[in-house]
Amino acid sequence: MRLPDALTPLRDRRFAWYYSGRLVSTIGSMIAPIALTFAVLDLTDSASALGVVLAARSIPLVLFLLIGGVVADRFSRSTVMQLSHVWSALTQGAVAALLLTGQAELWMIVVLEALNGTATAFTFPAMQGVLPQVVPRSHLQQANALLAFSRNGVAIIGPTIGALLVVTVGSGWAVAVDALTWAVAAVLMARVRLPPSAERAADASPSMLRELVEGWTAFTSLTWVWVVVAAFGLLNAIHAGAWFTLGPAIARDTIGEAAWGWVLSAEATGLLLMTLVMMRWRLRYPIRAGMLGVTALGAPILVLGIDPAIAPLLILAFVAGCGTEVFGIGWQTALHEHIPGGLQSRVASYDALGSFVAIPIGTLAFGPLAAVFGSQDVLVVSGVVYIAIALLTLLSRSVRDLGRTPDPEPASARSG
Repeated sequence: MRLPDALTPLRDRRFAWYYSGRLVSTIGSMIAPIALTFAVLDLTDSASALGVVLAARSIPLVLFLLIGGVVADRFSRSTVMQLSHVWSALTQGAVAALLLTGQAELWMIVVLEALNGTATAFTFPAMQGVLPQVVPRSHLQQANALLAFSRNGVAIIGPTIGALLVVTVGSGWAVAVDALTWAVAAVLMARVRLPPSAERAADASPSMLRELVEGWTAFTSLTWVWVVVAAFGLLNAIHAGAWFTLGPAIARDTIGEAAWGWVLSAEATGLLLMTLVMMRWRLRYPIRAGMLGVTALGAPILVLGIDPAIAPLLILAFVAGCGTEVFGIGWQTALHEHIPGGLQSRVASYDALGSFVAIPIGTLAFGPLAAVFGSQDVLVVSGVVYIAIALLTLLSRSVRDLGRTPDPEPASARSG
């Protein structure tokens, strides 16, 4: 019996194994933050110590991200994924062992989490580049929607699972579960057989610097790529500062903490439901639709600043979640269709670096800005600027008119 059209990518065994590995590792990734947070707090009873551990993980991720892109484009992405997954399993397993045996000290966790962040710097670009190698171009949007659906679904239940593990068996065992998911995912990823023609020879470009330059040249040569990434460097900083930093503070004094939780859940629900729509709705102009969708994130920020009320915030947060997912799937599909296979991972690493590098600035700057100008005024300005930046990207014809590529199904992308 034929699978429904929306599930067609799963008919290819390579994508099915890849999807399973991504699902299992995502479960662990959603459990890990809560498990690690309470593990550090149990050990030190210090929020500052927790900040040090989180920074220890994020800094190597940023530092090694571009190198991870080069490695993933230069060698077999399947091998890179397997090794980085094993690396993550070992580092998290070591943290769990130290916690469970009572031998853990803060510096040990800092070192291990730095190693774990380094592993992620290699995992992310490799996984981004694999999809076009295991899915026909005509099914890329559906495949991205399937991955987004599982990611968004796990994002809803994963933290709850993590919290239950912490309160029932302890934070050490919760970290151990995360380590186990990485080990299982490594086994599943080993079943992903990539076509030899799609993998570059290890000596194809022996200079890492040359390969970094090649990636940068590809990144900057495509106007629609660098325009959107530059915009998101600002958009993500605004969103992190206004929505995630000032938002909870405003909500506490107006609609209440519980209502703020409902607002965030409404946004997550929008993300999840839109992935179902995107499995069947083909985007003709993926970046145009995505940037229009992204403008929806400015509306709830505006309402928070003008007159926080639970009903409009719930509705607007849900719509914002829908718009965010339109962009996410449209962006990934455009990258997979228009970027040459040998450059996928490097372009993805430049994309991630440019998009996320300013987030810490947003989280640090919006508190002082609110103290000087007032939280609500900052939120109103932030909402307006957010919408304006998103719409301004559409002035670029390259962004506005980027369409879909033809739908050939090369032999290397068909199921065996």
